[in-house]
Parts: sequence; structure tokens; C-alpha cells
Amino acid sequence: MRDFPESGDPSVTLKDLTERIAVQHWPTGTLYVVATPIGNLGDLTLRARHALALCNVIAAEDTRSSRALLDTWGISTPLVAAHRHNEARMAENLIDRLRQGERVALISDAGAPGVSDPGARIVRAVRDAGLGVVALPGASAVITALMASGVTTDENPAFVFAGFVPSKAVARRAWLQRWCVLPAPVVMYESPHRLQAMVQDLMAVCGPDRSVTLARELTKRFEQVHTARAADLHQWLAEDAHRVQGEFVLIVHEAPVADTPDAASPETLVLLDALLETVSVRDAARVAARVTGLPRDTLYALALERKPS
Repeated sequence: MRDFPESGDPSVTLKDLTERIAVQHWPTGTLYVVATPIGNLGDLTLRARHALALCNVIAAEDTRSSRALLDTWGISTPLVAAHRHNEARMAENLIDRLRQGERVALISDAGAPGVSDPGARIVRAVRDAGLGVVALPGASAVITALMASGVTTDENPAFVFAGFVPSKAVARRAWLQRWCVLPAPVVMYESPHRLQAMVQDLMAVCGPDRSVTLARELTKRFEQVHTARAADLHQWLAEDAHRVQGEFVLIVHEAPVADTPDAASPETLVLLDALLETVSVRDAARVAARVTGLPRDTLYALALERKPS
């Protein structure tokens, strides 16, 4: 039996929908992992709202910011702090409550707990204890950026989520070399005060012609989604001071076919094999790039494949 009718019914009210959600199965002794809005408070689902109101307690990454969301939706459920510094201890506390038959909700500041946010350790501990876990999906910065960019298709839906970019320059470039050679769009998070340096490193590692989508303030009033060559992003950011403010999702598009490892000649492969006998993968790619003029990220991927085990 379906929870909702297959076709729209104009006579169905919000109250009707809320009542239908309330009579669904809500097991006790269960951890409800709830996605929360990433900016627009209207993106909390009706199912999430009911779960947060129904639970005996809500474990939140930041109780202050979460209380503002709950107050907006008229939810008075008590909050306890569950962040990366107390996850192990809090997991034990929450498991005790679940064993007593309580319902517990787990939320992060925004988006999905455990996805570049705290929460995964608690989920694992609850599952290892043999207790129930129910995930309530909702807003996601990753999926929102992909939807707005058009970089994936139904025929080629693959993408990679790399998470937060390292803050240090050397680590950031090594990180980009590792992720951006993959044959798929790579989605990542970056902070506004490191954005300019990140764009510079993108251009150096991935090349000036690599397409990049920059999505800022997703679901909020001043949301922007802009796609450009890596070499053109600095100018676009400089044209408006507001463009370097807010929260950012970057998508590094898949490298053009001409830049993929298949473009390497037999001579280049011989060169790489010779270099790999004496130097690291990174140095082999650097030297080969200087000799051949091929993109370093392409040669780095080839060197990784050909490195003797």
C-alpha cells in the first residue's frame, strides 16, 4: 500500500500530508539520521520535521545553530551536542538511550550527517550495537551543485566527491593531482578565504583550459552557479567582490578526451618507464611534462598505472 496517492489531488492539504506521515512506521530504539537544509530553511522535508519533533532527543553538531532551525519549524525537542571532539563518548550515551527504547535524531549544521560532517562514528557504533538506523534524505550541496551544473547526464552519471580541499598549498596541489586525473567530474568544498589560491592551483595542476563550475550560496538568495575555464575564473571573481563570499562547491570537469592518458605516445611511455626506475611518480610526471609538453596530470595518471609494484 502506498503512503501517498499516485496522482495529484488538489483537495489534499498540508495537514493531510502531515497526518499521513505521522501514521507511518516510526520504530522505537532507533537512530534517525536526518538531513537538514544547507541554506534555505524551507528545504527541511515534512518527514524530517516529524522525526525531529517525535524523537526524545536530537544529537546536533552545533546546538546553537540547530536550535534556530528547530525554532523556525516549531520543534521543541531537547538538544545535546555531538561533534567530532565528543563523538565516541556521545555514541555510548546515545546507545544507552536507544536501548531504553527512545528515539534519537542525529543532525549536523547543514546537509547530511557523516558526509564531510561529524556523525559517521555514531552511526557505526549504533549499528555495531545491533540497533536500528534510519536515514532521512534531504538537501545536499553536492547533488544541488551537480543538478545546477549539467556536468553529469543519464548516460554518464558518474562523479567523484572529494570533500574539503586541504588548506596548505603543497598538500592542496598533491591532492588535486590525485583527484583530478580521474575520468569523471570531481566535486569538492572550499572556503572563501582560500578560493583565489585554490583557483591558481587548479590552473597549475589541471591546466588553464580545464572547465570548472563554481557554485556559491546554494539554495540561498544570492546563489550563483558559474562554469568557466580555470584561467578565466580569477577575472570572474574579481569583477564582483560578492563572488568571493559565502560557501563554495567546486566541480572540476572531466578532462577533455585529448588530454586523457590514451593520448600518450609510445615514446612517452618509454620515457616514463625509464624515469620510474629511479625517481618517484610525482617527479617522473614533472620531468616527462617538461620534456614532452603534455599535461602533468595526464602523465601523473600514466605514471601511477605503470609504477612497478
